[in-house]
Amino acid sequence: MATIVLQVPEENLVAKVKQACKMLVGVTSVKVQKAPTKVEDITKTAHYKAAMDDVKNGRVYHARSVDDMFNQILD
Repeated sequence: MATIVLQVPEENLVAKVKQACKMLVGVTSVKVQKAPTKVEDITKTAHYKAAMDDVKNGRVYHARSVDDMFNQILD
């Protein structure tokens, strides 16, 4: 079985393309997937800015091992 991927830039055409594909001889199924959402630039987020502020102001901790890390967190 072969798979063909079509990219349809206009949302209003998706239903028509899907219907047209179903009319082709030999097509057994047609599936529609939404395009992935645009990935946000992480350096613009409030969490990133807060983390960089922590680094700048020395609010960072270093652990020698995983056990040391958990001891620092839980103590």
